[in-house]
Amino acid sequence: MQDLLTKFENLTIQSDFIFKKVMSRKRICKHLLEELLQIEIADIKYLEAEKTLEPEYTSRGIRLDIIVADDKNTHYNLEMQVKNNKNPETDTYVLPKRSRYYQALLDIDLLQKGQPYDLLPPTFIIFICVFDFFEKGNYVYTFKKCCLENRKLELPDEATTMILNTKGTHGDISKDIKSFYDYVNNHIVTTDFTKQIDDEISYLKLDTKVRREFMLMEARLLDERREGKAEGIAEGEANANIATAKRLLSMGLNVQDIAKATSLSIDQVEALKAE
Repeated sequence: MQDLLTKFENLTIQSDFIFKKVMSRKRICKHLLEELLQIEIADIKYLEAEKTLEPEYTSRGIRLDIIVADDKNTHYNLEMQVKNNKNPETDTYVLPKRSRYYQALLDIDLLQKGQPYDLLPPTFIIFICVFDFFEKGNYVYTFKKCCLENRKLELPDEATTMILNTKGTHGDISKDIKSFYDYVNNHIVTTDFTKQIDDEISYLKLDTKVRREFMLMEARLLDERREGKAEGIAEGEANANIATAKRLLSMGLNVQDIAKATSLSIDQVEALKAE
């Protein structure tokens, strides 16, 4: 319990939990989008924030994070990315395919069954990364679909992916975005905007309801990890027993003895023998 309390007290904007809480504050999220895209937004509304901020939001495989729509019906999905993860099986970075998957989830959610495709609104998938995925030093990498035969020809599907690099060194960004990057990286308050964020985090940490929510979420995650580990061990043991049974079958041992040696049923061993 004390470890969880300490962990809660040490949370920063890089924490997925805190990031979602901070971005659920309209004035902060709206200003971040305005400064990032250099546009004026009259208002924003939250589509999924309330759901994803509840303890059950930990099922990340089926939920996006902060999703908002502005007054022109442009939809934005904001994500904090702390680790540049690789798939150990393929040795490839997951961020590009993650962005593709998030775009698909967002589109499916926005288009009701039977509606024409042209009703899909403009979308921005925005990853705030504390690493330089492309290692080019840009503050921002913006992607839209273009024709390979004519790079100036753009596919007007109105879908944009932005990968922000808080460790960037060059590019055209506003003072408030630069201060936001500095705050994400080093917890440095340099503008009124980052002071608002820092104050909000301080308020959150004083909120007993928020603290309980975090601890409940962490407890559930711990239970899921334990269950997954137990299932993995059981699956590993079952696979090992099957492999042993196959070896013993190849050596000519009878089904009854193999069943006793591997804890498999006679029917299971018979099935392996028939393969």
